[in-house]
Amino acid sequence: MADQIFLLPDAVVNQIAAGEVIQRPASVVKELLDNAIDAQASQIKLIVQDAGKSLIQVNDNGVGMSATDARMAFERHATSKIRSADDLFHIQTMGFRGEALASIASVAQVELRTRRSEDIVGTKIFAADSKIKSQEPFAANQGTQIAVQHLFYNIPARRKFLKTDSIEAKHMYDEFVRQALSHPEISFSYFLQENEIFQLPASSLKQRLINIFGKKYNEDILTLDEQTEVMHISGFVGTPTLAKKSRGDQLIFVNRRFIKNLYLQHAIHSAYEEIIPPGMFPFYVLFLDIDPQYIDINVHPTKHEIKFEDERLIYNFLKVSVRHALAKFTLAPQLDFENSQPGIEQLLASTGKASQPGSLHKINQQAPSLIPNFSQQLNWAQMAELRQRAVDIPQEFSSGISEGGLHKPQTTDYTFFQLHNAYIVVESANGLVIIDQQIAHERILYEQYKKIIQHKKSHSIKLLFPHTIHLGSQDANILKVLMPQLQGLGFELEEFGGDSFIIHAFPEIYSLHSLEVDVIQKIIDQYQMNLEFELNVEENLARSAAVSSALKKGRQLQKEEIELLIHKLFECEMPYAGPSGRKCYLSISLEEISSKLK
Repeated sequence: MADQIFLLPDAVVNQIAAGEVIQRPASVVKELLDNAIDAQASQIKLIVQDAGKSLIQVNDNGVGMSATDARMAFERHATSKIRSADDLFHIQTMGFRGEALASIASVAQVELRTRRSEDIVGTKIFAADSKIKSQEPFAANQGTQIAVQHLFYNIPARRKFLKTDSIEAKHMYDEFVRQALSHPEISFSYFLQENEIFQLPASSLKQRLINIFGKKYNEDILTLDEQTEVMHISGFVGTPTLAKKSRGDQLIFVNRRFIKNLYLQHAIHSAYEEIIPPGMFPFYVLFLDIDPQYIDINVHPTKHEIKFEDERLIYNFLKVSVRHALAKFTLAPQLDFENSQPGIEQLLASTGKASQPGSLHKINQQAPSLIPNFSQQLNWAQMAELRQRAVDIPQEFSSGISEGGLHKPQTTDYTFFQLHNAYIVVESANGLVIIDQQIAHERILYEQYKKIIQHKKSHSIKLLFPHTIHLGSQDANILKVLMPQLQGLGFELEEFGGDSFIIHAFPEIYSLHSLEVDVIQKIIDQYQMNLEFELNVEENLARSAAVSSALKKGRQLQKEEIELLIHKLFECEMPYAGPSGRKCYLSISLEEISSKLK
């Protein structure tokens, strides 16, 4: 029998090693930016084409490399940072693994141009398939330029499993922002498809935050600066007004390196308890400076995860520090969660009690509902067709079906009530139906918005005074992509220079109050949350608009509103589940109830 064990070829070994470090285009961005920072650059430029699949290029004006060092950078285990195993536990630099070029050159074609200030001529190297293909003198500028082309060209399976361009661009954006925030003293620029995404001059951390996230953050971030014998914590936390439903604006850096640590995130979020609503995420950019001997950053190939010698101590200190910063801010005037949602929730702003005869018309005049034309005739024919397709819809909703035709059913022949301001319980012939009021409203709005976007038949209401909104760079780019579809939805938007926009009109299906709570921002946030589902723009926007503007749990509904919500849900083409896939309702038979009581 022949021998079974043999050594892998170097090219295969490199590709396996690259799989740990180079998982997607954003991994290349991270490694190249790390090395540019370690090269003492004061100016760093990132250029990306085709979501990083055809080109990722980083130019810096750092110290550069000699011809020998440039070639050595492509060797496995080559590094300028480590001389002994003990050095692994005292790392202060970013790209200590070496220039990571060996891993990158095994899965892409790499061209490197570099020159030191003391050299007359620089060096140009081209590498691919883990081999140096050419090296020659070159008239390069001081610093280093690395162009990574055709990523995963030799591993089609991995290239096939990359996400859509928008998702990969989002990951690269996140990586760039982390690096730019951790080094505000360095000038950063970012070009995607020849479009300038960022031009960030060297500045203070606060100014860097404002340049990235937008002008509105100027007034809504709080300084945090605490010192103990163990660690120094600094940075900024957001007021409750900056809290969002989406994750992403929560950044923790340890010794200027971005980390992911659910335990420390919990410490910060617990400091916001009773300050922001459940399901919302606060904004924070915090820096922890700790002696490297008390941490281990080698627990994950990307070094995003680290271990602390005394995690509990850091947890408590972090929580107390954030609470201390928040305590300096007068929170009470800022907290108004009762009126934070547009649409049908506005109908509840009066007393929260059951309506008196005639009160519905009065409320309707004060704030239009997101469910339009409250008094319009319901489409009972459509409801009858739905009844024929579904077996668990309450019988009462199709009680008007007969051989001779349709008539509007009486709404007083079944009982319903609201449970814990979150669910609607409806008596049915065979038991009961429990409706999730939030998910049901999302389904109603989703189908409505989808039809509006498809047919572009929305009506707009002109604003007497145009409303200006200021966004962060990423949100502004997303809004530019969404503008054609938002126009179809009924918004009239105009770019106003930089990352600002003017709203001239909004859809009549929104209430005027929506502008006060930045419905555009909510749509953008929800849109980003949906990117991982790889939906087309129209589908994503319909979902985002529905989820961001639907009524939320905790709202007391009046009798007429409950009745309308019930009927509108079962008029939907697909009343069973909301746009996120969650069930709108469930049916419980009398037999099930009886069995539970035995």
